[in-house]
Amino acid sequence: MEDAQELAMEYFNQAYAHQRQGRLDEAIALYKQSIETYPTAEAFTFLGWVYGMMKRYEDAIAECRKAIEVDPEFGNPYNDIGAYLIDQEKFDEALPWLEKAIQAQRYESYCYPHYNLGRVWQQKGEWIKARQEYEKALEESPNYTLAKRAIAKIQAMMN
Repeated sequence: MEDAQELAMEYFNQAYAHQRQGRLDEAIALYKQSIETYPTAEAFTFLGWVYGMMKRYEDAIAECRKAIEVDPEFGNPYNDIGAYLIDQEKFDEALPWLEKAIQAQRYESYCYPHYNLGRVWQQKGEWIKARQEYEKALEESPNYTLAKRAIAKIQAMMN
C-alpha cells in the first residue's frame, strides 16, 4: 500500500506541474493515473480544478463530489463546487457548499470560501454581508489582494 501511495503522489506532483504549465490534457491523464493508483480527495479535487479551468463545470463538480466521498472533512472540494456554481451564476446553489467549506475540519485556506461567499452576497446586492465575508477572508489571510480590492469596491459602492 505504501508503494501505491508513493507512486500516486508522484503522478499527482507531475500532474500539478503540467497543470501549472498550462498542459491541461497531460495533467488530466496524470491525475487519473494518480487516482487509479491510490485515490485521494486531493487528486479528485485537483482533477476537478483542471476541468474547471477548461470550463467543464459538470465534470469539475463530479470530481469534487468524489473527493468528498473519499474525505468529507477536506474543505477544498466544497469551496471549489461553490466557485464553479458562482461561475455559472448559480449563486443560491453555491451558498451551502461554501458554508460546508468553512465548517470542514481539514482546510488550509478558509480565506477562499469567505471570499467566495462575499462574491455571492455582492451579486445578490447584500453589500454588508459581502463586506463582512471579505473582511473574514482578510482575517484568514491578511495579504489576500482580491479580498482587499473587493472591500475597496464595496466601500465605493456604499458611499
